[in-house]
Amino acid sequence: MKRQKTGIAAAVSPGKKQSLMGKLYNQRQLLLLALPGILLVFIFKYIPIYGILISFKDYSAAKGVWGSDWLNPIWENFSRFFKNVNSGQIIWNTFKVGAMTLLFTFPTPIIFALLLNELKGKWYKKTVQTISYLPHFISVVVICSMLNGFGSTTGLFNDIREFFGLARVDMNSGGTYFLLEYVGSAVWQGVGWGSIIYLAALSNVDTTLYDVANIDGANRWQKIKNIAWPTIRPTTTILLIMNVGTVMNADFTKILLMQNDTNRSQLDTISTFVYQKGIVEGQFSYSTAVNLFLSVICFILVFGTNAITRKLDPDNSLW
Repeated sequence: MKRQKTGIAAAVSPGKKQSLMGKLYNQRQLLLLALPGILLVFIFKYIPIYGILISFKDYSAAKGVWGSDWLNPIWENFSRFFKNVNSGQIIWNTFKVGAMTLLFTFPTPIIFALLLNELKGKWYKKTVQTISYLPHFISVVVICSMLNGFGSTTGLFNDIREFFGLARVDMNSGGTYFLLEYVGSAVWQGVGWGSIIYLAALSNVDTTLYDVANIDGANRWQKIKNIAWPTIRPTTTILLIMNVGTVMNADFTKILLMQNDTNRSQLDTISTFVYQKGIVEGQFSYSTAVNLFLSVICFILVFGTNAITRKLDPDNSLW
């Protein structure tokens, strides 16, 4: 006589597929923990999606989203943007800022995490790690105030230039030094905070691998290359795919606060253009269409990067 299975063995018996409702019931505790996050995303990310309809309509606040008349043709707002003589420069500015930011802000946390992982002194390692987090909690307004002060002719940056024999210049005037200040401050703010996920991945490395490597006479570079890097590579790939999708989403607040009368035209990006047309001038349909175009570009970048990753390394793609 066969013994009756109980508990988990009964719930998941070999050769018997479990129904979707059964799987949900078995994972009810995890689903309950995830419920607040799911609700927040649904309420603030999915429900407002219907608002993109106004990019195809002659939106009137009195008539509402559904009551407003459709444009004829419905793509009028999109063609209007591309007919704008400044649209090419705006798109290029957006891409340039995003690409340069990704180029420098993405690898620096990885390098920092790998270097920090090599430190032996536990107290020193914790201190450096904690200090590196602090800039992340400084508001963008404060950061821009610091940049404006440091970049003035009497500021810290010009003191450094004078120390090396260079003439003092107003770094806040024009767009010559904008990328240097923008990207440099982004690296300074994000290098410590961004390294957290890589340090968490590195903490899972089996320490016996390092012992074996020491016996084999491996140097530090060889241990990083053959032990540490393979451990964080899947995490790095996933984050790269997600970060590529933000290339066209420059930090709107920082750019807006760094703009002045001497550099406004040179620093105009899609985000600031949408703010000017939508919030300042009240052209809601037009600004929504431009922002929808930006979202489509970001989706294509994520989808394309993931497709390339899946072709090169299927195990590390996002989907």
